[in-house]
Amino acid sequence: MGLFNSILGNAGGMEIHDAEEALKDVLIPGENVEMAYKLVRDMIIFTDHRLILIDKQGVTGKKTEYKSIPFKSISRFSVETTGHFDLDAELKIWISSALEPAEVLTFSKDKHVDDIHKALAVAVLGK
Repeated sequence: MGLFNSILGNAGGMEIHDAEEALKDVLIPGENVEMAYKLVRDMIIFTDHRLILIDKQGVTGKKTEYKSIPFKSISRFSVETTGHFDLDAELKIWISSALEPAEVLTFSKDKHVDDIHKALAVAVLGK
């Protein structure tokens, strides 16, 4: 369904400088990283223009997929928090008028999914 569909790690905050270094060949001139999270080997990065999802693939993580989603293309998103029996929190992101979510990000705890949800709301809905 999405590139982060099976991630069951905890999201952890990431230093802006480290995110900018990881994206030095991806960011356009004048684009700034505003928030960054690391999920095991993968990353979720908010810039002032887009959401960048970085998927490290393979055993060594050398192969990497960079998925850019301009905030203006995100039509809706939802968060499902953990429960007593369902221990995973999910963030779903829809692009334009798609029926199915373009991305489903799974977290093992609610800790950072709320921060990511707020950041996405600010980026998509305005400041």
